Amino acid sequence: MSSGTLEISSYKFVCDFVRNKSAIELDSSKSYLVESRLAPVIKAHGLQGLDHLVEALRKPNSQVLAKDVVEAMTTHETSFFRDINPFDALRKTILPELLKKRQTERTISIWSNACSSGQEIYSISMMLKESFPELAPWKVRLLATDISTQVIKKAQEGLFNQTETNRGLPMQMLIKYFQREGLNWRIKDDVRKSVEFRLVNLIEPFPDLPKFDVVFLRNVLIYFSPETKTEILVKIRKALKPDGYLFLGGAETTINLNVPFERENAGTCSVYRPR
Repeated sequence: MSSGTLEISSYKFVCDFVRNKSAIELDSSKSYLVESRLAPVIKAHGLQGLDHLVEALRKPNSQVLAKDVVEAMTTHETSFFRDINPFDALRKTILPELLKKRQTERTISIWSNACSSGQEIYSISMMLKESFPELAPWKVRLLATDISTQVIKKAQEGLFNQTETNRGLPMQMLIKYFQREGLNWRIKDDVRKSVEFRLVNLIEPFPDLPKFDVVFLRNVLIYFSPETKTEILVKIRKALKPDGYLFLGGAETTINLNVPFERENAGTCSVYRPR
């Protein structure tokens, strides 16, 4: 990106705009990343460059463009069974304990935040089918949410290319839970229909939701300021049952944040429990 005054001003506008809409903090040293991610948006809307994009965003009827810009700047990196430790903790420690506690009500609810194209929540669904057949008569709610309409649509379709299925998905699960469609693989209906997908922006008020037993909020907080992290975690606490569990990413922590959680070990990974 050139260093002209107008370009710098436009880049700052985009950073402020994305922060206001999503609370995502864009690194000032990564202007090349902003430029590369916005290039398809600029082309799709028939604009001539970053400055014209900014001009268009300033107009009152720019809702569609605004949504496309925020979606373009949101990271959607994911894979099946990404960082296997949380899934092992869920299977070996947390779910066996929860099944004992929930014997009377016979309900389990799990929420995957910033779900991207769905690999995390589908991994959980497959794991439940593999390891906990006793849940078949229970009411199991699996909710997956994201800020991006595009990735929610992809997740709902449950269609993955070979590269995506090669990342973290055991071959026996691919054969058992997917069917071939040309060069791609579609997850079978019993897995796909076990998941509810919704649009949720973490910095906006949450929709009316039941309390959850387990919440996954992994590799999300790293994009926010400490103040925004605190606000999100306070809202997540309200969405968790008093004896629930929160998973953060391996590089994320509640240290130096005034939030109502305590860290515990679950197998080889850390989880957070409501205080």
